[in-house]
Amino acid sequence: MAIPQVQDPSIRYLKTAEAYDLWANVYDTDGNFLQALDTIQMRSLLPWALTLLESTNPARPWKLVDLGCGTGRNTAALLEVRDSEVIGLDVSPGMLEVAKQRFKDGVGSGRLQLQVLDMIEQSVPSSLTTWADAIVSTLVIEHIPADIFFRQVSQMLKPGGILLLTNMHAEMGGISQAGFIDPQTGEKIRPASYAHTVPDVEAEAGKYGLEVIEKIQEVCVERDMVSQLGERSVKWIGVKVWFGGILRKK
Repeated sequence: MAIPQVQDPSIRYLKTAEAYDLWANVYDTDGNFLQALDTIQMRSLLPWALTLLESTNPARPWKLVDLGCGTGRNTAALLEVRDSEVIGLDVSPGMLEVAKQRFKDGVGSGRLQLQVLDMIEQSVPSSLTTWADAIVSTLVIEHIPADIFFRQVSQMLKPGGILLLTNMHAEMGGISQAGFIDPQTGEKIRPASYAHTVPDVEAEAGKYGLEVIEKIQEVCVERDMVSQLGERSVKWIGVKVWFGGILRKK
C-alpha cells in the first residue's frame, strides 16, 4: 500500500531517484537509526545467507547482486566473499557515484560492476543481473510495489538462489517513511514509499516462486538499543521498525 503524501509545506516529495540523488551526499552521515539497526542485523543475516548458499551451490564463482546498493554499505561485505562477481544496482546515479568513489582502486574493485536500475520503469532486468546466485536487498522494497519487486527478483535469481531481504516495518511505515533534511534548503525530502506488511511480502514472494527459509524476524526498538542506534531512535521505542529474512527461489 502506497504511503499517502502529507500536506505539509515543509515536506517536498520527489521521485525516488531524484530524492536519493540529493540524499547521497549526506546518506552515510545523517544519523539514520534504521540504517544503523539494519547494519547490526546484517552481521548475522549475511553470514547465514552465505552459509545456506554454500550448502546448496558450493560451485564458484558466485554472482552476488546488491539490489538497491546505495553508497555501498553492503557491497563492501559482498566484496569480501572469495571467488565472487559483485553487481551493485541502484535507481540513483548520485548514490552510485558515491559507491564508485568508495571502491575506486580498492580490494576487490575489479570484481565489482555498478549499474543504474529503475525496477518500476524497467520491466525486465538487464542480462548483467540474470542467473544470480544470491541477491541482497536491504531497506529497498519500501520504494517499490511488492509485485514488481518480486517478479524482477525471481527473473534475476537462478533456481535455488538466495534472497536476503530487509525493510522498514509497516508499523513504522504507518507513522513515517524514508526521508532526510536537505542541508541546502532545510526541507524534508521524501521519495515515494509503500508500507509492506510481513504477510503481504511472504504472499507476494510466493507468487513468484520464492519461499521463506525461516520465519521473518521483526524488530521493535527497545530502550537498551538507543545507545547503539542513536538519539533519533528514542521516539520509536515500543514500535516495530524493521523486518528481515532469507528466501530461496524454488
